[in-house]
Amino acid sequence: VQLQASGGGLVQPGGSLRLSCAASGSIFSINAMGWYRQAPGKQRELVATITSGGSTTYADSAKGRFTISRENAKRTVYLQMSNLNPEDTAVYFCNAEIREASWRPHMNYWGSGTQVTVSS
Repeated sequence: VQLQASGGGLVQPGGSLRLSCAASGSIFSINAMGWYRQAPGKQRELVATITSGGSTTYADSAKGRFTISRENAKRTVYLQMSNLNPEDTAVYFCNAEIREASWRPHMNYWGSGTQVTVSS
């Protein structure tokens, strides 16, 4: 099982970016998916999560600016980020709870991360 994140880059303050993360491999089902971020010198922190049914949670820093969504058929989770500011600069990691077979429990998987830099 692999999670491949994409969509990061350099953006000016006030700008927008859309991150994508696609799961591939031997997958029976995917439970919750989410995005986390880690800025230099800081711990990894939750940004947003979404359940298989579409229920979402957001960090306070993301509320009103970021939107998490998913396409179950494509095994993909998205993070639409708007009104970005320099404090959003970080490596963004996707996360998913994946069951590889019906008789196996959900396991936690992490993507490799994509860099988001907000700077003028």
